[in-house]
Amino acid sequence: MPPRKKSSPPTPEPSYGTRAIEENRLEGWPNPETEQTYGIHLSYPEFTCLCPRSGYPDFATIAIDYVPEKTIVELRSLKLYLNAFRDRRISHEAVVNTIYRDLVALLSPRELEVTGDFNVRGNLKTVIGVSMEKNRKKGGERKKEKRDR
Repeated sequence: MPPRKKSSPPTPEPSYGTRAIEENRLEGWPNPETEQTYGIHLSYPEFTCLCPRSGYPDFATIAIDYVPEKTIVELRSLKLYLNAFRDRRISHEAVVNTIYRDLVALLSPRELEVTGDFNVRGNLKTVIGVSMEKNRKKGGERKKEKRDR
């Protein structure tokens, strides 16, 4: 009798959550209070991504603080957007700056700060922050340097 060929199990259909993450796009929502200046603080304590060198998981709390102009972020789309990083090999610095740039492009906020507070790994704790204020200062210094030349 010939040896039986082992067949691979059928590939399961992706779960609805996996499909939602894959199909998601970051969305804006009209700001219902454009006459008031107010701040929004969002905290995402279950952020994960993969180390670009080792492939080991990295865990963080992502904090987003912003003062909206005409648009606010739709929260479900933000949750799915952040979940999409879980299988991505990306550095801590790139994570925070990518989130910052994507939110600036989507929202055009008055103010924005994104902080990634990464869990200790290898006896080191990393906290990365980027803000409009820091970028204004950097831009202002560059402009001044150019004028001084």
